[in-house]
Amino acid sequence: RRFTIAPSILTADLGHLADAIREAEDAGVDAFHLDVMDGQFVPNITFGPLIVESIRKFTALPLDLHLMIVSPDRYVQSFAEAGATSITVHQEVCWHLHRQIAQIKELGLRASVAINPATPLSAVEEVLPDLDMLLVMSVNPGFGGQSFIPRTIEKVRRARSLLDAHAANAELQVDGGVGTGNIACLAAAGATSFVTGSAVYNRTQTVRDAVQALRDALSPDRVAAAKEDQP
Repeated sequence: RRFTIAPSILTADLGHLADAIREAEDAGVDAFHLDVMDGQFVPNITFGPLIVESIRKFTALPLDLHLMIVSPDRYVQSFAEAGATSITVHQEVCWHLHRQIAQIKELGLRASVAINPATPLSAVEEVLPDLDMLLVMSVNPGFGGQSFIPRTIEKVRRARSLLDAHAANAELQVDGGVGTGNIACLAAAGATSFVTGSAVYNRTQTVRDAVQALRDALSPDRVAAAKEDQP
């Protein structure tokens, strides 16, 4: 499986956002992850379509929008017009999840669904064949810099088994506390896409060195070794 790395813009220096995007793009990231929060579904507020439109001017890479908001159906079209490539909605706020996925796809975007740490995989089982990506949260959403929840590795393993059982082609993404210390274990469990925050944008490494460290951790040898270590 091919692994993709999508740094979260939320952890970049927003005062020099164009430079932060350019650095990550030059370092070889695959996409940019944009966390949209409304202060209702999660206890934080970030940005809306106008910022997404500005970011689109800086890069041609995919923009992976993670909508941590209530009533996402009201805003999906605006984000599509702003330049989103894919949109992730939360199962926990979508009463009509199948309809929401269809709306995203009708706009020509990749459709993804996220589940919180306490949400069972069974909550999304019926829509797995319709998804382009399933996002398993490894922290409770709302703030960056949280500690990774170790049980997520087993949840990712079960999610991979469920996707395979349904012959679903969806990517399996993990978001929250992902770094060089756990990314190989997550890949060994079946994850294919990784949202990274401070593992890319931090004060101790250049962005290029940080991305290379993640790529090294995803080498076939290290992923195979991590798989052997798992029960």
